Amino acid sequence: MPSRRAVTGRSVQPRHRFAQELRRLRCEPGVPLRRLGQRPGWDHSLLGKMEKGETLGGPEVVQALDDFYRTPGLLLALWELALRDRDEFKEEYRAYMGLEAEATSMWHFGLDILHGLLQTPGYARERMGLGGGMTGTALDQQVSARMRRRARLHDAGAPVFRAIFSEAALRTPLADRAQWRAQLEDLLRTASTRHITVHVLPFSAGLHGLASTSVTFLRQSDGSTAAYTENSVSGHVIENPARVEDLQHRYDAVRDRALAPAASLAFIRRLLDECAHGSTAGPLSCDG
Repeated sequence: MPSRRAVTGRSVQPRHRFAQELRRLRCEPGVPLRRLGQRPGWDHSLLGKMEKGETLGGPEVVQALDDFYRTPGLLLALWELALRDRDEFKEEYRAYMGLEAEATSMWHFGLDILHGLLQTPGYARERMGLGGGMTGTALDQQVSARMRRRARLHDAGAPVFRAIFSEAALRTPLADRAQWRAQLEDLLRTASTRHITVHVLPFSAGLHGLASTSVTFLRQSDGSTAAYTENSVSGHVIENPARVEDLQHRYDAVRDRALAPAASLAFIRRLLDECAHGSTAGPLSCDG
């Protein structure tokens, strides 16, 4: 059994410590990454990203590595410390982050905020800085953490991603109009990617079963699906199959009312055109 280092809550850089321990455990016995991926049954590219600190992975892969290295609980403890590190992610999002890291496909419905994986740095900064709750270095770190999450959408093993946004999310511009234009432009580029689909749910769709709920579904490699619901102050992971299925039925009904992907992109282009020309004829003006 490899030698073990003490695990404490006083780690200065929990994410770095977790990645460092993963590299040490593999390199000391000289195990190649590709061979390591074959043993626990996980993709070696994911393991490589974990060793570089680019992702934390999820609890299943960490448990598999604990079993492989015969370090029961060590890596899971380091992983939890890294997730609890407030320089990376807020406490209430710990469980969601683990599920997101391992998701093979994701479906989202957003009421008034764009999903974090589709946010530009400018959007994320203004959103997380609202109310003065986060400023300076702490805000910089949170924005960087969100951009690391976003990068997964463009990796070789990126999950299939479908997002439905209420029209309200696209009618609520940033205070910085240049950053808002950049966000709309980025959304158009991202939605043109083969594995990413964006829908707009127009106001004309009326009331629906998710009228007060933002939700993300995360399908895992074992075929299970979890749901994550959230508001501005808290989030909840739902794994009960019956509750997840009920939310999925609601989501499907919302998707039936949403604009088709091509029409949704045309809608976003119209908003961008209003921004570019400073139109005041419609409900959105980017002149401030």
